[in-house]
Parts: sequence; structure tokens; C-alpha cells
Amino acid sequence: MTATALVPRQPVPALALPLVGGGRFVLGAEPPERFDLIVFYRGLHCPICAKYLLELERLAPEFNQRGVAMMAASSDDAERAQAMATKVNAQAVKFGYGLGLANARQWGLYLSTSRGTTSIGIEEPALFSEPGVFLVKPDGTLYYGAVQTMPFARPAFQDLLGAIDFAIAKDYPARGEYVGPV
Repeated sequence: MTATALVPRQPVPALALPLVGGGRFVLGAEPPERFDLIVFYRGLHCPICAKYLLELERLAPEFNQRGVAMMAASSDDAERAQAMATKVNAQAVKFGYGLGLANARQWGLYLSTSRGTTSIGIEEPALFSEPGVFLVKPDGTLYYGAVQTMPFARPAFQDLLGAIDFAIAKDYPARGEYVGPV
């Protein structure tokens, strides 16, 4: 496998997933005022993901006030995605499911193999993606991206809100766009 890193200011890969509760999320179909916040999580088996997504749901009004639409996605099936949405009492955050692992790799996500049953007694899927957080501009280009090889030490949503405020106030451009020779 060759790791793929998305490049700021360049188009992100396509993303179209069914949503818990019905409908489909298609990135770019309904562009938000400022950003789509795409949060890829490991799946129902991950207790750290549940805690992380609870925080996102808690801060959803803050993101909405800034013109940011939110979607959490995993490779889980509909039943497991519904269980996670229920666990975090999702009201504002959309939950997409059925993320293909090839699509996950296009987004630069790392993949892991199952280690069996987790500490909360839920079986891991045979293969699943590790976390990633992305801000995508309404024009479909990457503004911010962070991927992890582990479930730990993810970007804090409160910090991300502060960064969005700064970016808006200063009209701060996406950084990390240089891909030329070094």
C-alpha cells in the first residue's frame, strides 16, 4: 500500500454514503456556508469514538453557528451505525455508513485488522479505517485534514472551533499546499 495524503486547496475524493434515518450524504450536493466537517470514526466497537462523537454532538450548535455542516462516517453497516448514533444521542450530526475501504484509502485513512472483541464487548470488523477529521470548503477542496494511526489523541473539537474562528476572521488560507521539489 502507498499512503495517500490529501493536498490542501485541491479537490477531495468523492464521498457518498447512506445516512442513519434515511437519505444519502453526497459531499458537495448541498454545500454549507463555510465547511463540511467530515469525521471518520473506527466504528461501534470503539469506545473512544463514542466519547469523541458525544463531544461533537455537544458542540454541534457552535459549528452550525459558524456555517459548518457535520457528518460522521464509518465502514460499519446500517445497524451498527444506528447503534452508534443512538449511543451518542445524535440530533445534529449526520451519521453515514458503509464507507468502502478503497474510498477510506483515497481519503488517506489508515486501515486496521480485527483484534477480536474490544474492552466494551463488541467485535471489531475484519478490516476498518482509523480516524480522520477533515474540513472541506464548499468548492470541494481540502482546507484542513488530520489522520491518526490509532484511536488516541485526535484533534479536539473545541480547538477546531477556535481555528475556524481564526480562519474566518483572518481569511486564512489552507496551508500545506506545496507539492513541488524540495
